[in-house]
Amino acid sequence: MNKLRQKYLQKWLRAQQKPIKKLMGANIALATLSALILVAQTYFLATLLDKLIMQNVPRNELIPYFLGLITGFALRAVILWAREKIGFQCGRKLRSHIRQKILDKIHLVGPATINQKPAGSWASIMLEQVENLHNFYARFLPQQSLSAIVPIVILIAVFPLNWAAGLILMITAPLVPIFMILVGIAAADSSQKNMDTLARLSAQFLDRLRGLETLRLFNRTAEQTQHIENSTEDFRKTTMDVLKLAFLSSAVLEFFTSVSIALMAVYFGFSYLGQLDFGSYSAPLTLFSGFFCLILAPEFYQPLRDLGTYYHDRAAGIGAADAIVDFLEADYLTVRQNEKTIPIKTASERTIEISAENLVVLSSHGTALTKPLTFHIAANQNVALVGQSGAGKSSLMNAILGFLAYEGSLKINGQELRESNLADWRKHIAWVGQNPLLLQGTIKENLLLGDIQANDEEIERALARSQAKDFIDKLGLEYKIKDGGLGVSVGQAQRLAIARALLRKGELLLLDEPTASLDAQSENLVLQALNEMSRRQTTLMITHRIEDLKQCDQIFVMQNGEIVQQGDFATLRNEGFFAELLAQRQQDIQ
Repeated sequence: MNKLRQKYLQKWLRAQQKPIKKLMGANIALATLSALILVAQTYFLATLLDKLIMQNVPRNELIPYFLGLITGFALRAVILWAREKIGFQCGRKLRSHIRQKILDKIHLVGPATINQKPAGSWASIMLEQVENLHNFYARFLPQQSLSAIVPIVILIAVFPLNWAAGLILMITAPLVPIFMILVGIAAADSSQKNMDTLARLSAQFLDRLRGLETLRLFNRTAEQTQHIENSTEDFRKTTMDVLKLAFLSSAVLEFFTSVSIALMAVYFGFSYLGQLDFGSYSAPLTLFSGFFCLILAPEFYQPLRDLGTYYHDRAAGIGAADAIVDFLEADYLTVRQNEKTIPIKTASERTIEISAENLVVLSSHGTALTKPLTFHIAANQNVALVGQSGAGKSSLMNAILGFLAYEGSLKINGQELRESNLADWRKHIAWVGQNPLLLQGTIKENLLLGDIQANDEEIERALARSQAKDFIDKLGLEYKIKDGGLGVSVGQAQRLAIARALLRKGELLLLDEPTASLDAQSENLVLQALNEMSRRQTTLMITHRIEDLKQCDQIFVMQNGEIVQQGDFATLRNEGFFAELLAQRQQDIQ
């Protein structure tokens, strides 16, 4: 990662501080107060030593100093506790803020774009990489301010007593940040490589875990295990590189601060022996001033040492921010959200009519996914999309859903979709895909997903029409489905998704291979239910089972991104590309 990129990422990280500015200010203010209390504590301690050793003052006269010292310790402990809590709150709030920005961008680009990367990569960005930003805000940024404030407070306290001691502190202090900068350049590169390796490992592991059954069937588990082992070894090496830099820099920082403190101790030692006679403004050098400066010397370097420790949090933050910023600032081509709602009639006339003229569906990068498409779907029509894989069926479906941008015209009830409120438009759509999504929760909660309002009688009717009632009667509506749909079979999940679509009562029904996971008997019963449902709403269905399309009002036959045929089953069955598909389908069945 070059320096310009590092600077840009650090600038971006700082720009995210707005939600926590007050908390950061409170953290720095408390730390400054702690530094002032530290100076007062040091004064009490140096005075006690001077009075006990040099002046032989009775101990009962020193009680106020002892009380001041104890009070200082207690106050600094409370302030440290408060700062830790504030720092944690800063990190937690920023993580939530950045995760929300990522989720908003994911929502904007839509599933068509998200599916281009493995799920593990998105999980890595949302979890590990955002998590690695925590210490940047909780520790590094507050410490960066304190590394300037605390030394200045101590210099103000030391200089009036001994200018030589103050000068030693001033001259040696820059050695620490200079070395931190040199180490930080390499540390950011190592952290960024570590984050990239972790993202790849997460993606590979999650995808292999999901496909474990397929890998076992094809006897490829050993090969994939070796692949993951190699990726794990790469991650181990990059992690050790980061740790190596961390330990190396910590050791060198300790060396510089120890030499600086030793230099001051040598100065005071020779001064007390009478070998040096400067620094105390021509006044006699007292035990008080020597102890005061020597006690504060380690505290002068402590904020810089802490900054050196937290400097790796900066490097980790920059490394994690690289992938986050790449996604957030990537110029995806999306359908913009507008305020105009699509006109849909009320009561019994709630219908959807779709028309397209020279419609070209575009990918998120602006690439044309289809050729110009012109078609019309009348209200309450049942239309099927057929064609080989890659013909453009799913791209057209995603454009109608508002997930892909387009050129040309795509109108819903006479209004251009790109000028419409997409969130409102999707409320009128019922969707059943090839791989239905079931979330962790009860069957009833999954049936009512998407704020569906339905009573028990309507749920029972929908389950019966989707051929799901038999197994639901055995399991019960309160049966818990685990994460990923575990607990029900693929066919049962498909029937629940169809029941959910029936309950949604959308004016447009979009079906993408809705019976792909069902046996022949269930498929016929479900298709019958969907056919009944489609009579009361506009339906667009993607299917490969073209022998069952006799009930469709229209069939759009797609090939290489264009609609090559339109018509009903009787018209198309003996001509063109549809006849070829039908013959191929019948041959496959046999």
